[in-house]
Amino acid sequence: MTGDTGKVPSVAFSPDGHTVATGSRDNTVRMWDVDTGKTRTTVDGHTDQVNSVAFSPDSHTVATGSHDWTVRLWDADSGRTRLTLIGHTAQVNSVAFSPDGRTLATGSTVRLWDVATGTTRTTMDGHTSLVNSVAFRPNGSTLATGSTDKTARLWDAVLPPPDAAIRKICRAVNRDITPRERTAYLPGQSVGPVCPTGPP
Repeated sequence: MTGDTGKVPSVAFSPDGHTVATGSRDNTVRMWDVDTGKTRTTVDGHTDQVNSVAFSPDSHTVATGSHDWTVRLWDADSGRTRLTLIGHTAQVNSVAFSPDGRTLATGSTVRLWDVATGTTRTTMDGHTSLVNSVAFRPNGSTLATGSTDKTARLWDAVLPPPDAAIRKICRAVNRDITPRERTAYLPGQSVGPVCPTGPP
């Protein structure tokens, strides 16, 4: 399959087997028909090379990670951008959907995103250098990551509901949540106290 004008660092089959997505150093994403080898759609939007591509489990969405520090979700048929995920502060080397398709993991630092809203569900701190690869366990319970810090890590990918997590934080530290905790657990609520001020 020819058409890309730059090196192609990432390819992915759609789960239904009909389409291959390629991410190129020419900043584009292409959808190819597996049977004919012809380009179905060429997607523009990233401003630097595309490092990683992945299909959602239902084959309808393609996620891409780029040197431009962004992650994008695309409609696999039309090539239109559904969401642009912003928050990384370095190149995004890897993207992976959870088996249920509701969560996207990205590797630069490690982030989990809500696919429906494009908000960060949580960040996972531990690696001391760029993360090059992310992958979910088949049952979705665990995320594996590999880094240039010469380590691989396993993370619990099942997050508590936001209200349960916040109650746990309040009980444990006896204070309101910090800005970082607010970003992780309440991305849509930027102001106002969260923890109850009275006795439990």
